[in-house]
Amino acid sequence: MKIDSLFVHARQILTMDPARADTGSKDADDLALGVIEDGALAVDGGRIVDAGPTADLVGRYEPGTTTDLGGLVVSPGLVDPHTHLVFAGSRHEEFSLRMRKVPYLQILAQGGGIHSTVTATRAASRSELVELAKPRLRRALRHGVTTLEAKSGYGLDLENEIKLLEVIRELATTTPIRLVPTFLGAHVVPKEHREKRERYVDIVVREMIPRVAAERLAVACDVFLDDGAFTRSEAARILRAAKDVGLGLKVHAGQFSEQHGPELLAELGGSSAEHLEFVSDEGIAAMARAGVVANLLPGAAFSVRSPFPDGRRLIDGGVRVAVATDLNPGTSCTENLPLMAAMAAAHMGLTVAEAWQAMTIHAAASLGLSGEVGGLAPGHRADLAVFRVPDYRTVLYHFGINHVARVYRDGLPVHEERTA
Repeated sequence: MKIDSLFVHARQILTMDPARADTGSKDADDLALGVIEDGALAVDGGRIVDAGPTADLVGRYEPGTTTDLGGLVVSPGLVDPHTHLVFAGSRHEEFSLRMRKVPYLQILAQGGGIHSTVTATRAASRSELVELAKPRLRRALRHGVTTLEAKSGYGLDLENEIKLLEVIRELATTTPIRLVPTFLGAHVVPKEHREKRERYVDIVVREMIPRVAAERLAVACDVFLDDGAFTRSEAARILRAAKDVGLGLKVHAGQFSEQHGPELLAELGGSSAEHLEFVSDEGIAAMARAGVVANLLPGAAFSVRSPFPDGRRLIDGGVRVAVATDLNPGTSCTENLPLMAAMAAAHMGLTVAEAWQAMTIHAAASLGLSGEVGGLAPGHRADLAVFRVPDYRTVLYHFGINHVARVYRDGLPVHEERTA
């Protein structure tokens, strides 16, 4: 069979398909991740057509090109399912305040936090925002990310929310990373509407959401349902309006308090609940029944000194768990997704296998991309992250270090490490 390319002699390939694991392995993590030793991948038309031991695939295919991976470890291209990619300004002063134990909600109430980023972002032009986002995307790519969700949410008026989503659309044409745009006009109530909240909710529902849907600027709508943001009734109105025009649904919930956002999202048929430092047993049960993915954000918990989300409790309750960087200028200023997975394993109760699933196959599910990205079984996109490590566990064990040697999207090289 003729194919475009064959990748051979990977030390390990993490297919995320347990049925493809080496039958000789008895390690639970190996089996869960579908690890193939001395593995090979057959790629055609940008998709995986076969995955197995090199000895089995060589001779079975007639490739246009053959790439010897030289004993490196291969995983699916990583999926970052929650970022605030496009913004202007910095909030390093706020970080200093938090380290002096000034609560984040106090900073927000005094006009800092998200409000300060909104001021800077509104003042920035489209071209400035594009140029500010490009190095963030390069850093994410260098850490193995090939799919990334990008939210709006720092415009908070019709003109600037549309500007942010148009910037994301432009960036999608210039970056090797696959961008998934999400509308977050309901991030917080902007300062100019603080005394007339209902007017701002009207603007989101009657002006922003119809425009976003008509111009196909986003695939989903997110709402921040929490202290200092939106109430449950406000969030319900916004999410129902988004559902009516065909947008997917997400909710920031439980970062500072439990307000039953997961139950609302499950009721409305949403895809993912984000944060979840605080979540009730009823919320977990509702998520499990509805198939809602928990997108956990350890960088934010780390930065604001809040409790880490209890990933073990969610998984034991039947919920699929993903992890994300929550890249943003205030509470999680990082593009290092493997570090987030290491935190999830060390502080949130995930096993090594669950941490890998959280930044691949489960992250893909939270974006509605199951079967498309996040795995290396036949049919998936040939998005590969190649690590210069002796074993896949090293990526989490030797934390904070960038171990990525190469990145491929649709079987084509898009990044290679610089060597001295």
